[in-house]
Amino acid sequence: MDNAYEAPSLGKNMVAPIIVALGGSLLYGDHDVKTWLGQLRQTLVHIEGNGRKIGLVVGGGKPAREGITLANEVISDRFRLDDIGIAATRLNATILQKMLQEIGCNVAASIPETTTEAAAMFDSVNIVIMGGTKPGHTTDAVSVAFARDAGSAHVIIATNVSHVYTADPRKDESATAIEEMTLDELSAITGTESLKPGQSAAVDPIAVQWAKDALLRIGVLDGRDIRRLEDALEGRPFEGTLVRPE
Repeated sequence: MDNAYEAPSLGKNMVAPIIVALGGSLLYGDHDVKTWLGQLRQTLVHIEGNGRKIGLVVGGGKPAREGITLANEVISDRFRLDDIGIAATRLNATILQKMLQEIGCNVAASIPETTTEAAAMFDSVNIVIMGGTKPGHTTDAVSVAFARDAGSAHVIIATNVSHVYTADPRKDESATAIEEMTLDELSAITGTESLKPGQSAAVDPIAVQWAKDALLRIGVLDGRDIRRLEDALEGRPFEGTLVRPE
């Protein structure tokens, strides 16, 4: 990056837990997932070692998409299809949970089914990992609700795109990356309609509305580059998009 550019920062809160939404694509993408998982594990060990608490909300990724595609042949009810996606998120959450248990991290022994249950777990553990909760709520929305219930001031959304863009860069060559914006400006891009099962967006519109209600900041970044995630976790300037309440 240009040295003259001042990257956005979420700030550092040493008291409230850090909440991160990990897109399912990070577990099943075309990057070196094995190396990435090792880097994530090291990062989480470092966070815990510094006496901080962290909550992860894991997306469904490829298993969710494939399951929903198969189910679409025989199931038409969108809430039942959502349940299949939720099952995939909980599978992915369990993978990360077991990975951290194996190296002795103080991680919750069960995958919580609600964000209030997840937030309460911080009374006894340092790391809480969960997936989806109920039909109609993406893991973006769950992470915002988790941050709200845990008393956090912001949530990090780590996915396979570097920023929020003015338009879908896969469809519009003129789309440009946005470094900082407000939640109202983000809402104007995402719209307000809830996503269909298996559908994705830069940030889920429901999550944006919930963040507005709770006055939460959102950091959007490419989680495949673990350094960007580490910068955001540590409150340092990070490469990505900072979304402010005002």
